Amino acid sequence: MFEAIPPAAIYLLGALLIPFLKGRTRQVFALAIPLLGLLNYTAITEGVHWTVSLLDFELILGRADRWSMIYLNIFTVLSFIGILYIINDNKALDLSAGLLYAGSAMGVVMAGDLLTLFFFWEMLTLGAVLCILARKTKDAGKAAYRYLLVHVFGGVILLAGILIHLAGGGSVAFDKIELSGLGAWLIFLGFGINCAWPLVGSWLTDTYPEASIGGVIFMATYTTKTAVYVLARTFPGEDTLLWIGMAMATIPIFYAVIENDLRRVLAYSLINQVGFMVVGVGLGTAMSLNGTAAHAYCHILYKALLFMSIGSVIYRTGKSKATELGGLYRSMPWTCVFCCIGAASISAFPFFSGFVSKSMIMSAAAGMGTWQTTLIWAALLFASAGVFHHAGIKIPFFAFFSHDSGIRCKEAPLNQLIAMGIAAFLCVFVGTFPKMFLYPMLPNSEVSYEPYTVGHVTDQYALLLFSALAFTLLMRAGLYPAEIRSTNVDADYLYRRSGPFLYRIFDKVLNGAIRLASVLFIGVIAKNVCNFFESGASRLACWVLTPVWVMQGADGKQIEDNRQAFFRIARKGAIPIGLTAFCAVVMLGLLSLIFLLEK
Repeated sequence: MFEAIPPAAIYLLGALLIPFLKGRTRQVFALAIPLLGLLNYTAITEGVHWTVSLLDFELILGRADRWSMIYLNIFTVLSFIGILYIINDNKALDLSAGLLYAGSAMGVVMAGDLLTLFFFWEMLTLGAVLCILARKTKDAGKAAYRYLLVHVFGGVILLAGILIHLAGGGSVAFDKIELSGLGAWLIFLGFGINCAWPLVGSWLTDTYPEASIGGVIFMATYTTKTAVYVLARTFPGEDTLLWIGMAMATIPIFYAVIENDLRRVLAYSLINQVGFMVVGVGLGTAMSLNGTAAHAYCHILYKALLFMSIGSVIYRTGKSKATELGGLYRSMPWTCVFCCIGAASISAFPFFSGFVSKSMIMSAAAGMGTWQTTLIWAALLFASAGVFHHAGIKIPFFAFFSHDSGIRCKEAPLNQLIAMGIAAFLCVFVGTFPKMFLYPMLPNSEVSYEPYTVGHVTDQYALLLFSALAFTLLMRAGLYPAEIRSTNVDADYLYRRSGPFLYRIFDKVLNGAIRLASVLFIGVIAKNVCNFFESGASRLACWVLTPVWVMQGADGKQIEDNRQAFFRIARKGAIPIGLTAFCAVVMLGLLSLIFLLEK
């Protein structure tokens, strides 16, 4: 077996070479990169690999353990699915962005120190921005700019936290950090911005719908999942995460139900599902952390499948609004089937992937027995019913069923169908045989869990059936929130409205101060300094010579004429030799006097 190399290196080098290739060669090369990544994955053994010394720090590019390897596994699998999905169009920007994004995420999960982590963390931002720009629309350009602003701000916060943490004697190792002190809190917030926490996570629903149909697959996979990973590494068992996760799991439901753009609905449901993972990290038990890792794995599969199915609809129809779609099961039957499999998975139907992962977190919460965890469990139960409404039913219903929109189009291209087919197969396989494939990879191998008990299966079916009944009754009664063309106001409204106001204040205060400084320093001080160096010596000489001219009997007019004549001579650099000699003698006398006084 060959010796493994850093996974990130394979993808980053591939991303750099893609633009220099053309035609079929580019397609084959792009697909070969994730295949090589899969082969390289099998050669990585547990332990610390690829260390580099930098100043007084040891940078670790490869820490392979059960936590990092399960994430590396799904990141690698998804990179192949994502590249296969977009390979037909053969666009260099799309392919390079996807490989760069994947490689950066792999660099994060394999990092063994905070400095290496930060480097790849910032590379994630570059990959995401390129995935948005790849759509090449005006709105995509604006969304990419906003995404860049938010994540550069988050990166600055994270970097400040790391530096303060190190300055305070903290270790550079990427391990558990106690949430105490400014440095730890800044690191915590820096991770939270990428995790799309409430109040700081509106960037996700703002930018994901504007990405290219392939780029959003990578975006939905890597940014938030790497954030969950680093939180599980650094802040497991932190109580604050329980309430943050609960808010993430519940609040987006209300937005998703009334949202018209189906890709934005999926963005809200993504935050909802990440909320489950954050709760798992906050609980901090072996079971809940296993549930977090398992749910991240399953979520990547079914969320990618859902985004791919809606992406194929956009590819063929150019539309993503619920009010503009419907009846597409006639034209795109396979895409419809794959979308329904993704919907069943996110809804946690038995024998689909979400069922074997989400329940681990809920069981861990229910088993702790405190009033806080009981409340958390009830909120997650509500969130489970809600996600079935807005993602399990709404997405396939309004895209493929509902009313007949009259759209007749071709089925998705073959490469997209194969990519969706692989993801759909894995959703069913993982959900049906979790102990064969998923559970052996989980971080805490000593914990056992049995998802297919009679009580669990019947409870889940009851929850789903009653949710479906509620949806049906609301639709029949005309009480279900209407799908209308509108803009939902999210937490970003606060800084979108306050931003221009603050800008005007800063413009008046700071730019006013700059203008005052310009007048004072350039118009007054700098001008006088320039005048001094231009004619200061001449003025001093005239001041010394004026008594001499007076003793020679010169009147005021003659003295002024002598001064102007002297200035003209000085500007030409033609000072009379006699006067120069006189000044030199005076200066020599002064220096001699100073020397004698010092003696």
